[in-house]
Amino acid sequence: MCDTMVALGNATADGSVILAKNSDREPNEAHVVEFVPGQVHRPGSVARCTYVGVPQARQTLDMLLCRPFWMWGCEMGVNAAGVAMGNEAVFTKEPHQRTGLLGMDMMRLALERAETARQALDIVTALLGTYGQGGVAGYGNRSMRYHNAFIIADTASAWVLETAGKHWAARRVQDVASISNGITIGADFDLASPQLVTHAIERGWCQNAADFDFARCYSDTLYTRFSHCRQRQARTQAELEANAGGVTVREMMVLLRSHDGDGVDWSPARSSMSSVCMHAGTKLLRDSQTTCSLVAHLKPGAPTAWVTGTSAPCLSVFKPLYLGERQAPESGPIPGARYDDLSLWWRHERLHRAVLRAYGPLQALFASELRALEERFVAADDGLAAAQASPAERQAFSRDCWAQADEALAAWTVRVESAPASERQSWLYRRYWRRQNALAGMPPATIDGANAG
Repeated sequence: MCDTMVALGNATADGSVILAKNSDREPNEAHVVEFVPGQVHRPGSVARCTYVGVPQARQTLDMLLCRPFWMWGCEMGVNAAGVAMGNEAVFTKEPHQRTGLLGMDMMRLALERAETARQALDIVTALLGTYGQGGVAGYGNRSMRYHNAFIIADTASAWVLETAGKHWAARRVQDVASISNGITIGADFDLASPQLVTHAIERGWCQNAADFDFARCYSDTLYTRFSHCRQRQARTQAELEANAGGVTVREMMVLLRSHDGDGVDWSPARSSMSSVCMHAGTKLLRDSQTTCSLVAHLKPGAPTAWVTGTSAPCLSVFKPLYLGERQAPESGPIPGARYDDLSLWWRHERLHRAVLRAYGPLQALFASELRALEERFVAADDGLAAAQASPAERQAFSRDCWAQADEALAAWTVRVESAPASERQSWLYRRYWRRQNALAGMPPATIDGANAG
């Protein structure tokens, strides 16, 4: 489960375009943040995607990607042309192909080739028509299959693209837009696949073209309902509309951190799938949590990608990255499904799971420091943009931010793990996290601490 949102220049405080996304996946499904340099490929080269091969473009662009460690494609990313994308799982009445391109594969293929949002949309829809979408999209859950929706943005425009099998519809964004795990486009689309309406009529999902509504005709009601996507999408859309004309990077970060019923007594143990910042808690009903977050600030000339590189944005620092770097700041080896103290994603996961003992008092031990650190980063990035800093200056600043955040993470982890705090939690919740920690090989102290209560 995920959430993606965008605000165009007429809705932001500085006239830029800002895209934001939370990637929600299984708790031990670590994310990789990586730069992929553009290349000139030899004729006949093939892009080896997660399950299928696709003819490679002659020239590809530099990209910054956030992807699950086992997957070729990405959950979100930005390229050197200032195109940013995020995708969502959507559940439809169309059958799933046994194999094909994952939505994440299509997004990476579009980012490596597109110089505008519209070009990226055309690439995705062409790939859909040729290869279709299919294949297992979950790591531990091998039955997880879905179709995809996207928000695609550049420095001047954005599109919502939603799909069902090889069928699709697209709507141009006018000011702000938000999508979640359900189709949002009804009859208000600007572009569509040739057979979108006639196929629905043939299947008996509507009577005629005048009766057609993409969301109503193609959505799988059961999965869409239990994903709680309507509540999350309504919340983020309402917040963006309420702040239209003044949306900022910081506001997007706040939205990505928002919970269902935020308050002094809020706890992940009593959370639900309606949280934008999602926290896992049971195998059957809530086996998904936010595993990485991105805010893409698409300023002309020098886009800034604000990335957590870690789970739980409510407990994470957004750190700046700039296109043009050949590697991400030092964050240890690429993480996998097992705990690795050298990997940033897993080092942060140790803090995250220790906080689960008693979320309120334990996150309060460092929350103000986290926000202050992040605010300094955002203000300094604005200063670099105003001063038209060189790429070398921006890259040095980025490395310093990541180093400061890592140093703070180490201090917060010691502070939280030493605090004697616990809260009353259900047996099922404690059992769930005991199982997740054991599967990941988390340190024994973390397993004991994260399940006290």
